[in-house]
Amino acid sequence: MVGYIYDESKLEKNAEYASDGIISPKGDVYSYGVLLMETFTRKKPTDEMFTGEMSLKHWIKLSLPRGLTEVVDANLVREVQPSYAKMDCLLRIMHLALGCCMDSPEQR
Repeated sequence: MVGYIYDESKLEKNAEYASDGIISPKGDVYSYGVLLMETFTRKKPTDEMFTGEMSLKHWIKLSLPRGLTEVVDANLVREVQPSYAKMDCLLRIMHLALGCCMDSPEQR
């Protein structure tokens, strides 16, 4: 479950985030965001490229909006000139995924 748990640093302090099996909407939203990132980038949070401070979430955040084609799965944008509508849709999906994975309201 690496990468899917909301604010992993709170696991020991707060049973709400899994240790007692209590379900949290925050955890579900966070997991959905990670799932979107995985689906549209074809990368897992455990990919070897994500070490130290670099994570799937951080990589996408640093790349948007100009580097969208660098982070999304190449099969989604393999046309010579992907349409504006397709690129806009992919950008919105990536922003949604990042929004789902924000740790606190201040980061939104």
